[in-house]
Amino acid sequence: MSLFLVLILAALAWVAFHDWQLPNALRYRPFQGRAWRSSFPSASRKDIRDFLAVFGSACAFAACDRLHLRPDDPVLNVVRAAKPSRWMPDATDIEPLARALRERYGVLLHDIWHDGLTLGGLFQRVQQARGKPAV
Repeated sequence: MSLFLVLILAALAWVAFHDWQLPNALRYRPFQGRAWRSSFPSASRKDIRDFLAVFGSACAFAACDRLHLRPDDPVLNVVRAAKPSRWMPDATDIEPLARALRERYGVLLHDIWHDGLTLGGLFQRVQQARGKPAV
């Protein structure tokens, strides 16, 4: 019985540890600050980091992992990669992001959502909502 309990605890610890990290394909990329700066030269580093912090916390990524995301990453693929056990994200996976964007920037995700929406496209909409030039 104690071996069974140890196996259960080990499985729970493994799930807890791996749930908050970026998936391997994203985690082992170099930092993508240069890609963000070249895509959005008029945006400040603070604006980019704040956006990635909002996005990352909505998807439960560690703070150090957020700069591995690229502006051309599709939002749906990143959300799908964050929940690898699911084939297709559903509304419960997107809702924290929608709520965070609405509370922080006043952006309604359902108004701009399409399956090909990239992080850069989302950032551009956020910048427009804030009255700042996006490009």
